Formats: sequence, structure tokens, C-alpha cells
Amino acid sequence: MKKEKKTSVVSDLVELVEKYPNFYLVDIEALTADKTSSLRRLCFEKNVKLMMVKNTLLRIALSQKDEEVFAPLFPFLKGNTAVMFAETANVPARLIKEFVKDNKPADAEKAAKPELKAAYVQESLYLGADKLEELVNVKSKEELIGDVVSLLEGSIQGVLSALDSAGGTIHGLLQTLEERG
Repeated sequence: MKKEKKTSVVSDLVELVEKYPNFYLVDIEALTADKTSSLRRLCFEKNVKLMMVKNTLLRIALSQKDEEVFAPLFPFLKGNTAVMFAETANVPARLIKEFVKDNKPADAEKAAKPELKAAYVQESLYLGADKLEELVNVKSKEELIGDVVSLLEGSIQGVLSALDSAGGTIHGLLQTLEERG
């Protein structure tokens, strides 16, 4: 690859890291052409950008963006690496889990692919394949907003019902006082 092309690829990767708040490093080595196509189709449907990268070029791009933050990812940039870029934090994790479940390898000793290497999600690093379940359970921004709205709604309902019952109590007390006087 010529130097101009490498510079262009690094620049494109820096732009993608800036554009997408979440990205996953995954190993998709040994997937057949059909399974790779299925994975790409599923990524497209879920608004996840999947791309193969050269480890060295991704390392350079991450160093240019913020080497101090991304340095813990560098040991995971070995072998075959694909990057999944996403707006929503947990979508790639759920996609990986779903794809692996539907496409279990015939040889039980082989690792299921795609296999998570590491991820940068909501400004946090998740290192290692064992973090997949944690990532599946990470709530998206929309889910968190929904939870907050539900909590506020419940609190408001409680206050309104307390006021309503208190109003009845006060009214009854006033009525009793009026009848006595």
C-alpha cells in the first residue's frame, strides 16, 4: 500500500472514531464468505458500520485521536481485526451475541465468530471477549432517558395521589369542624 493511501485510510479512521461514539474490535477470521455476507447484512440492518482494518493503521489513527485513552486497546490489535462502529452503545454486542447463537461452529473447540476483542463504549474501555455480556447489558442513551422518565412519572403520580387523599382528609376535617360549630 502506498504512503498516500495509508495516510488516507488513517484519516478516514480518525473521522470514523470522531463520528461514532462507540466502536468494537472483533475477530471475524475463519467466517465463510456466506457468513461474512450475512454478518455485513445484519450490521447494515442495525446501522452498524463494519470494516476490516490493518492493525497498524488503526493503531496510528487511535494514537492521533488520543493515544493516552486508546493505548490499552493496542495489545488487542493483533491478527485479523474488524471494527464495528455504532451510534448506540449496545447494538454491536447484541448483534455479535445473536449472530454467534445463530451460527454456532460445528467444531465445539473453535471460538465462535465474530469474537469480541475489545470495545470503546460510552467513553469506557472493555477489554477481552469475556466483556461481551456486560456490553449487551449496557443501556443506550434512549433506554436511560426512558428509565428516568418512568421514575419521574412514578414520583409525580405518588405526589398527586398523596395530595388528592390529603385533600379529602382536610375536607372531611373542615366539614366536621363546621358541623360542630
